[in-house]
Amino acid sequence: MHLTRDEEDVLAGESGAVKQKSMEILVALGDIYNAERLVPIESAQIAGVSYKTIGEAGLEYLTDLSGKVVVPTMLNPMGMDRYKWREMGINETFVERQLAIIRRYEMLGIDAQCTCTPYYVSAPRAGAHLSWAESSAVSYANSVLGARTNREGGPSALAAALVGKTPNYGYHRDENRVPDISVRIDFPLAGSDFGALGYIVGKMVKSQVPQFSFVAPPNADELKALGAAMAASGSVALFFPKERAMPREIIELGRSDVDIYSSSEPDVVVLGCPHCSRSELADIARLLEGRTVARPLWICTSRFVADRSSSVISSIEASGARVICDTCMIVSPAFEKQRMMVNSGKALEYGPSLCNSHTFMGTTANCITAACTA
Repeated sequence: MHLTRDEEDVLAGESGAVKQKSMEILVALGDIYNAERLVPIESAQIAGVSYKTIGEAGLEYLTDLSGKVVVPTMLNPMGMDRYKWREMGINETFVERQLAIIRRYEMLGIDAQCTCTPYYVSAPRAGAHLSWAESSAVSYANSVLGARTNREGGPSALAAALVGKTPNYGYHRDENRVPDISVRIDFPLAGSDFGALGYIVGKMVKSQVPQFSFVAPPNADELKALGAAMAASGSVALFFPKERAMPREIIELGRSDVDIYSSSEPDVVVLGCPHCSRSELADIARLLEGRTVARPLWICTSRFVADRSSSVISSIEASGARVICDTCMIVSPAFEKQRMMVNSGKALEYGPSLCNSHTFMGTTANCITAACTA
């Protein structure tokens, strides 16, 4: 991989040991994937934030780091709401370790907004190069916003944030941003149907780039749910909401192919994976109007969105439901080993393995009904 003179100086240690190590990581990735050069990035997003997932080893790794990021950088969800952790039943040892992780990231100059939807805080422009780690955010940035990012690991995204560059391979390059397969849907979809569709299609296409033909165009929330589910059940990092080329293969799906909803009774209902948008919170508030929850109902969103949705959240919480920020059902210990009902294909995929929970899916409306029915 060709390095500029300044990049060679960083690799030689002239900007300090931390940037040197970061450059070594980026050069190694570039060599593996045959990148010809590094490209400047406009932002980074870091995974490996919850103490549940990184543990003591991750905390120790972060404790040994120093330096400052050189591009705007945000974090993925942590293992608790930083203010409502008692309501979530999080023990104080976990809280202490979790806050230590957040402090270490903050010392690196990282914005400690812990969300899987960083594009609600600051949306990247079309064509911008990024280094994002959260799979659903990568999908949304590539597919809906037209930015360019690979699905980074935590260390490589952090290295890119510290250097301000990433290897120019994969979805940073035009020739890789083309569809491989077409998925044609001959029936109308709405809301949670797109998460169910993504759950099925991700398993079918794995890491290919699908393009879709829909009866009616999906909205941004529906595209978010579709991409998040495909990234979880497969490893789709880019898709096209409209057909744009003649692919090698065509898949045609009917209603029965994506009907994966269950009417089982849950112990807990959790919505917001990925984190809810303002419009999704408004829909939940409308569905809860005049109702009282009979079993735990948790709604996950970013603090950025919550701070701009106070009246909607008050309406939601009047029902007895709880809106939490900074975290989600997948990375928090609060939702482990329960019968968990979700409206998300992403949560449906990860719940059994990462939460050891019996996880099943319903539409948003059915999830609300289940939460309000004893």
